[in-house]
Amino acid sequence: MKKTFLNDDFLLQTETAQHLYETFAKPMPIIDYHCHLPPTQIADDHTFDNLTQIWLYGDHYKWRAMRTNGVDEKYCTGNQPDFAKFQKWAETVPYTVRNPLYHWTHLELQRYFGITEILHGQNARRIYDACTEQLQSPDFSVRNLLRRMNVEAVCTTDDPVDSLEHHQRLSDDGFEIGVLPTFRPDKAMAVEDAAAFNAYVDRLEEASNVAIGGFDDFMTALRQRHDYFAEMGCKLSDHGLEQIYADDYTEAEIHAIFDKLRASQPGTGGVLTGAEVQKFKSAMLVYLAEMDWEKGWTQQFHLGALRNNNSRMLRQLGPDTGWDSIGDFSQARALARFLDRLDTNDKLAKTILYNLNPGDNELLATMIGNFNDGSVAGKLQFGSGWWFLDQKDGMERQLNALSNMGLLSRFVGMLTDSRSFLSYPRHEYFRRIICNLFGNDIENGELPDDLNWMGKVVQNICYGNAKAYFGFSPQPATVGF
Repeated sequence: MKKTFLNDDFLLQTETAQHLYETFAKPMPIIDYHCHLPPTQIADDHTFDNLTQIWLYGDHYKWRAMRTNGVDEKYCTGNQPDFAKFQKWAETVPYTVRNPLYHWTHLELQRYFGITEILHGQNARRIYDACTEQLQSPDFSVRNLLRRMNVEAVCTTDDPVDSLEHHQRLSDDGFEIGVLPTFRPDKAMAVEDAAAFNAYVDRLEEASNVAIGGFDDFMTALRQRHDYFAEMGCKLSDHGLEQIYADDYTEAEIHAIFDKLRASQPGTGGVLTGAEVQKFKSAMLVYLAEMDWEKGWTQQFHLGALRNNNSRMLRQLGPDTGWDSIGDFSQARALARFLDRLDTNDKLAKTILYNLNPGDNELLATMIGNFNDGSVAGKLQFGSGWWFLDQKDGMERQLNALSNMGLLSRFVGMLTDSRSFLSYPRHEYFRRIICNLFGNDIENGELPDDLNWMGKVVQNICYGNAKAYFGFSPQPATVGF
């Protein structure tokens, strides 16, 4: 029997899947433990002037689709009027069929605005006006959008030099949804560009109030910021890397490399060799990981993005504007060396590994098993489908690889990884997919028809595991056998 698009049973192919979703998954709060939402807008309880501002500004997923559909850049990142940009997006939407944007677009229109029409160029003005009118209501302020989606905690992504003033304001306000920082020190390792690195060190010096004369001072300043993030409720770090660095090094070498960088001026040398870059990055990953371990934080590694491929558009628009792709970097050997180095010294923190190349699914699913030592359930995690993989096929492949080679029941589940306050239906998308996998297995006789236990496993994947893993309470539900 043909189903209606995006009906109540969307992505749920069996009655068991429908029951698991409605009874166990759907009611669970959301812990969004990795995203790029701007904390200033949460602190300001910002309201958006129109649908384009909340939906298209900064969304390189949509920009890539529009460019592919033949839309001029001036309607993506240019200075065209907001409705003109939305019109071009609406005209693009019908051509996104079978791209996850098609599902996300219509889920967001339904869940936030109650609009069940299929968006296209002819109804663009009417839908734009209807949504823009709703956005003027206090019910559509940023904080109320989070409340509407039953969000319990949000972990933003923040540089060590960030003041965290907006997180402090939210704490002072008594906002009931936790908005916590995440420590992302990528710029403290980016030594390929000596001038940019030195400018960053100067900013770190100012933020930490530590005079940085040498490498020891540099690490003292980073530790001071690390401590401050912990005081502000931080429980996670994050690294965006092409691959893990795990070269051998000595302390003397790292001090000398830092001195070389700080002594560099344009035209007078100071540029590092490839070997020196590798050694410095390798050392920094270990030092930062040890700090995370000391505080009981979780470290995250997003691996495999080939960024800024279009040099002309990078010069014109800057990074994070939609010119990145999946990379084919070698991951296994260096990752194993890095994790083993920390484990050998008993300083391996809880760790989540995300891959962007689906060819690395089984690699990461088996790698985590090498270092799960029984001290924490699911101490090492194979992270959810990320970026180009946070769609139905990518999620299913990640879930199946983890099921086959690890314990799916201990998985900490989904995150948005988004810059948009309208992205929370992605959690619903994931929850429907996970319930459909379990439902199909139960109806095929591949899992027992024990909905009490299977429902608790689903609840834990959607919510309970993350709450326990990141130091929230209570613990996930368990039953005995």
